[in-house]
Amino acid sequence: MNAKLTLSFNEDVINKAKKYADENDISLSRLIEFLLTKVTSTDYQSLEEYPIADWVNLIAEGKAEYQTKQSRKSAKKEFFDSRK
Repeated sequence: MNAKLTLSFNEDVINKAKKYADENDISLSRLIEFLLTKVTSTDYQSLEEYPIADWVNLIAEGKAEYQTKQSRKSAKKEFFDSRK
C-alpha cells in the first residue's frame, strides 16, 4: 500500500533529483522509495556507518528494480487489482 509523505529538501537537491529521475525514466517518488529501501535494508546504527561509495555504486550500476512512470488509469487498475 502506498502512503503520502511530505519532505523538505534544499531546492538545488530537489532540482538535481528531478533531473536524475527524469533522465532515468523513474518518478521522483519511486527514486526516493528505492533509496530508502536500500538504506533501511541493513542494520546500520547511524548514517556515518552507511557506506556511501557502495550506495553510489548501487544507484549508478547494476540492475535496479523499480516501477517506471505509469498512467493514472494504469495505476488505478493496478491498485484495484491488488485489492482483490
